[in-house]
Amino acid sequence: MLVTLNEVLKKAHSEKYAVGQFNINGLSWIHAILIAAEKEKAPVIIGASDRMIDFLGGFQTITSMVKNLITEYSITIPVVLHLDHGTTVARCKQAIDAGFTSVMFDGSKYPIAENIRLTKDVTDYAHAHGVDVEAEVGTVGGNEDGLIGNINYADLEECVMLTKETGIDALAAALGSVHGNYQGEPVLGFREMAAIQDAIQIPLVLHGASGIPPHQIKRAITLGHAKINVNTECNKSWLTAIRQALTENPDTHEPQVILEPGRKAITATVQAKIQEFGSTGKA
Repeated sequence: MLVTLNEVLKKAHSEKYAVGQFNINGLSWIHAILIAAEKEKAPVIIGASDRMIDFLGGFQTITSMVKNLITEYSITIPVVLHLDHGTTVARCKQAIDAGFTSVMFDGSKYPIAENIRLTKDVTDYAHAHGVDVEAEVGTVGGNEDGLIGNINYADLEECVMLTKETGIDALAAALGSVHGNYQGEPVLGFREMAAIQDAIQIPLVLHGASGIPPHQIKRAITLGHAKINVNTECNKSWLTAIRQALTENPDTHEPQVILEPGRKAITATVQAKIQEFGSTGKA
């Protein structure tokens, strides 16, 4: 069943585990994420990045696919349908109107005053429609929705201002993570993380979690991260499985023979991350 972000994050935040957000890049990803979460009896967040919405067929199509597969597979665990990195207020409102139960407005590229103004516009509309909101302060490094950026740590005062003045439900405070592949072991700002969590007291969100070692993930969870985003690891396991299927079946032209191993690989990756985040059995 579709639920809001708060319905899964408040419990996770209180009990010190995290709910995984796994991004969709096609129908196989939705299948795999739902199957994995159901197997683990874990709440799950299905994320659709704004840059992928049109490729996936639009907001209404995504909502229909997720809802229909929940019914088709008799999914019993709580599922959040989340807009990841919403680029404009209008796009966030489109997602809400189409049935998304959570949206992220990413105003991190704006000065803090403008970030607050735009985020509040989204939050006011979302809350009036029973939808929860995630926002961002600072810059997560790497390739973020087609934009290459350096890490820019979130400022404590700006995090407090944004949280208090907008009424958001979760905050992505950039503290050293990157989207895509890491060069060497990542170094997260745990001291800054602790200070921000102490000041705002709402769930934190860790973007760019693919490749962060488990011991750092666990520490981030103890410091308030109740939502952790994973995309690259799922895509890499999918690609490995697809390449192997093509190698083992060089003469096939049957899409299912090639694509089914990819779906199974995503399922296995999602299950492993759910276990790592401590959300198994928390549905």
